[in-house]
Amino acid sequence: MRSHRRDPGRPTLSEVAARAGVGRGTASRVVNNSSQVSPTVRAAVWAAVRELGYVPNRAARTLVTQRTDSVALVISESGERAFGEPFFAGIARGVSAGLADTPLQLWLSWIQSPGGREKMEHQLTDQHVDGVMLISLHDADPLPGLLMERGLPTVLGGRPAQMLGPDAQPAYFVDVDNTGGARQAVEYLLSIGRRAVATVAGPQDMGAGVNRLVGYRQALAARGRPTNENLIAYGDFSASSGVEAMRQLLARCPDLDAVFAASDLMALGAIKALHDAGRRVPEDVAVVGYEDSSLALHANPPLTSVHQPVITMGREMARLLVAQIRGDEIPSPAIFLDTHLVRRQSA
Repeated sequence: MRSHRRDPGRPTLSEVAARAGVGRGTASRVVNNSSQVSPTVRAAVWAAVRELGYVPNRAARTLVTQRTDSVALVISESGERAFGEPFFAGIARGVSAGLADTPLQLWLSWIQSPGGREKMEHQLTDQHVDGVMLISLHDADPLPGLLMERGLPTVLGGRPAQMLGPDAQPAYFVDVDNTGGARQAVEYLLSIGRRAVATVAGPQDMGAGVNRLVGYRQALAARGRPTNENLIAYGDFSASSGVEAMRQLLARCPDLDAVFAASDLMALGAIKALHDAGRRVPEDVAVVGYEDSSLALHANPPLTSVHQPVITMGREMARLLVAQIRGDEIPSPAIFLDTHLVRRQSA
């Protein structure tokens, strides 16, 4: 009969505890993601885990804790957009950073078809993951409600438009000040003397799209200017939709002299359409985007844009999800992050 002995080179939990200066029971609670440990002790134990290269027996832990030690980040977009747009990469980086000092493993998925959605609904249970983070949600998406019904810890990246009303179902989410950021962008364009300020608004079945359009309207109203609906066109946050929307705006209002686009990619598309039409940026038309992504620096001309802290947003999503999984007390289910305008040559 073969003897099952521990590999003498493989560190034990007792060695981790000794390195961290705590008891084995305390080290076990940290490794098993218990909330009954101080942040200082938790940090010391995970530092010892990394130093020694300790690898927990995941199968045994699952039997004891009834947890999978896995969480999902689900993007409701095609793989092409999920990997091609800076926003999603920034969220993933932030989430990874937020999970770095936990035993949780991250798996990434995107939904790009009804069949893929159905498959995802079957996978997102407590038998497969301990919690879920959802981003790029549209109003028709049933996934948040389904996960809440299952009692699975869930955090939303941004609020769907259907959650903006007074009767909205409470949920854990992290969002940025979309309204304030858009208002600041349009106020700036008005302050530098632009008179016909258009907007390429985002999709109106997404909270970010709705709120950035609200901010545009608020900035005009604060100056006593009525909203001209001919100066509003809509896109889906992609560059190609920015091109098409800008062409529509030029056809309706050829004398416009500024445009606020609700995403950097739509702003880049708008700049392309303006260049194609022989308009100079910013001399003829000033352009402001939203996100302050790396693309803004390399635009021609470099893009003035509303900065949203995307990496921080991902990190806060992870923190909020981990707190739910641990059963920690959470003062508020909603986290709002500030935005600010970064001025460059396009405006």
